[in-house]
Amino acid sequence: MSLTLVPNASVGVEADVEPDGLAYSLTLPAALSTPAIARAVTRHILTAHHLPELIDAAVQAVGELTAAACRLTPAAQIYVSLRYRAGALRVTVYDGEPHPAHPRLAAALDARRRSALRLLARVVKCCEGAWGCDESPEPGGGTRTWAVLPRATTAAYAAAP
Repeated sequence: MSLTLVPNASVGVEADVEPDGLAYSLTLPAALSTPAIARAVTRHILTAHHLPELIDAAVQAVGELTAAACRLTPAAQIYVSLRYRAGALRVTVYDGEPHPAHPRLAAALDARRRSALRLLARVVKCCEGAWGCDESPEPGGGTRTWAVLPRATTAAYAAAP
C-alpha cells in the first residue's frame, strides 16, 4: 500500500476555508480488507481537512467504489484518488478490469458494475452529486469509476436522521 501526500494540501486550515489543495492518492491491494482501509483513510483525511459534513457520504462512496473494484478487477492492486476542487469532493477508483471492445460486452460489463454500485447511486443522488464509470484513460487501461460529492448539498446528507 502506498499513500501519496500532495505538498500543497491545506491541512490545518480554518473550517470556513475551501480546501482546494486536498489531493491524496492511494495504491491498495485488491483484497477483502481494502474497503475498510480506504474508508478509515478517507475519514482521517476529511477530519484533518475540517470537512465533517462530507465524511458520512464520502466514506460510504469510497467503501462502495473500492469494494466493487476489488471484486471486479483481475489486477493485484487498485488506485484510489481523493481530490477537492470547486466546492466538491471527487473520489476516483481505477481498477485493472479491461473494457471490452465489443459493444454488447461493454454494455454487459457496465450493467454489472452499475448493479454492484446501486447503493453508491442512492448516496450520490441524495447528495445531488454525480457518478459514473468508463474506460480508464491511464496507460495501463482498466476501468475508472468516480463519484462527485458537492460540499453544500452533501452537508444535508450528513444532517439527515
